[in-house]
Amino acid sequence: MISLIAAVDRHMALGFQGKLLFWLPNDLKRFKALTTGHTIIMGRRTFESLPKGALPNRRNVVLTSQTNLHLDGAEIFASLQAALESCRTDEQVYIIGGASVYRQAIAFADVLNLTEIDAEAPEADAWFPAVDPALWKEKSRESHPADEKHPYSYAFVDYVKVNLSPI
Repeated sequence: MISLIAAVDRHMALGFQGKLLFWLPNDLKRFKALTTGHTIIMGRRTFESLPKGALPNRRNVVLTSQTNLHLDGAEIFASLQAALESCRTDEQVYIIGGASVYRQAIAFADVLNLTEIDAEAPEADAWFPAVDPALWKEKSRESHPADEKHPYSYAFVDYVKVNLSPI
């Protein structure tokens, strides 16, 4: 099972200059709850943006063309294909960014776990791929209003890939 997990604004913006656009504690808690105990795949710049390096209690997989690179707590692969081939068939895999990795991985994904933030980032330089309603069906939505810790309303939205095979 392959899931893409991300927080996006109204225009599917993900980040700016290697940083998240919004700080939503409940989004971070959801990310941790979903990914702990599983494999996370990310690009090198995403790994380098993690404040403490490899995320604990997860198999950290980093994609980079710098195959001689050593990153503490992470396995290095030159391609998404190679990284996915290293995973067991029963392994839950989460793709956690960045934008180019999401673009490559969306074709392989079974689920999208998005935090849709009801706001527009003032600046963005990375975007999540478009969620085509012909390919993705909303499975669940959990909406939350803005509060003292969350300056914007947001929703946890899970999409599943539409089964396109003939009946």
